[in-house]
Amino acid sequence: MKAKYEVADILRRNHHKLEHIASNRWKLRTLYAIEFYRTATLGGHIDQCLNTDCNQIHISYNSCRNRHCPKYQGHKRQQWILARESELINTSYYHMVFTLPSQLHKLTFTNQKIVYSILFKTAWSVVRDFAANPKFIGGKTGMISILHTRGQNMSFHPHLHCIVPGGGITPNKKWKTAKGKDKYLFPVKAISKVFRARFIQQIRLNFNLQPEIYKLLFQKKWVVYCKRPFFGPKQVIEYIGRYTHKVAISNHRLIDTRNGKVTFMAKDYRHGSKKYPVSLRDAEFIRRFCFHILPKEFTRIRHYGILSSSLKQGILPILHEQLGRINLCTKEESKHRICPSCQKGELITIRYFDNREPPKNIRPLHKSIIQAILKIES
Repeated sequence: MKAKYEVADILRRNHHKLEHIASNRWKLRTLYAIEFYRTATLGGHIDQCLNTDCNQIHISYNSCRNRHCPKYQGHKRQQWILARESELINTSYYHMVFTLPSQLHKLTFTNQKIVYSILFKTAWSVVRDFAANPKFIGGKTGMISILHTRGQNMSFHPHLHCIVPGGGITPNKKWKTAKGKDKYLFPVKAISKVFRARFIQQIRLNFNLQPEIYKLLFQKKWVVYCKRPFFGPKQVIEYIGRYTHKVAISNHRLIDTRNGKVTFMAKDYRHGSKKYPVSLRDAEFIRRFCFHILPKEFTRIRHYGILSSSLKQGILPILHEQLGRINLCTKEESKHRICPSCQKGELITIRYFDNREPPKNIRPLHKSIIQAILKIES
């Protein structure tokens, strides 16, 4: 269902302020891209229905193709889910969350690329080494990591969601299930302390902070969240579908955008996920939106170990043979574009236009040309 309010509308009415709100040119370009989503500024194309009884003309404006856009991620998410479904191992999967303490938020925000990379690297090193320990698994495991930077009220809250299989592969290519027997994967207290020590060590190597800051970080209790396993592979896929391609805020969370203010719904996870409204002035809303624009070309979804691109082609077939394959039959999106008027004919693009309104008095293709196209396709 189409959202009543959109982030793009808020950006359009504040177009003259965006340059003063965005902290750098990359973030400004991102805001402009979202603002002009599906408008004549980005150009477009003209489609015609191949159903000769319909023959309807449709004008479509181009997408901004920006990964931070609330309206662009749907089909990307579906494509990613389909690719991951074929890689599922017939075993338990655990959900782990590595969160940075608030004392590191300022350093992280001003050095996003470095600190986010340290977060990915450290989380994987901890999972890899605990899995290699015979006390827990005694094998090589894998991990899918997804970077999130937001809280429900759009505050800056960097953390890493990780999906880890409940086992690993031994040197002789045999699958070994985690010894927690679906009750736990690794001891939370131990993994939290190791994560804290390794992360701070990396911070020392990359930054020259005051000694009291390190003391404060070691005094603070870092907690790595580790849930009991998902209820089967289907829940893994559903989780992946919800979280992989999320942006700062979805249009459907907006409930009012009048009088220069934006009101949206948020959840309070500390009190049973109770929903409550948050109201911000336009400038503050856009400022918080900018918190979650990632550095240029930064990869926010990463695969490690037996789930990495370099290893999975050789290892996954072995595991599928040992543990059996999973077929969830996720519905694949059709590659054909269907005419919204007749709901029967396929659309074909007959003309493109750039940076302007579409030309007037567009003449549809003659029926003989359409018949020739249909004959070629058949």
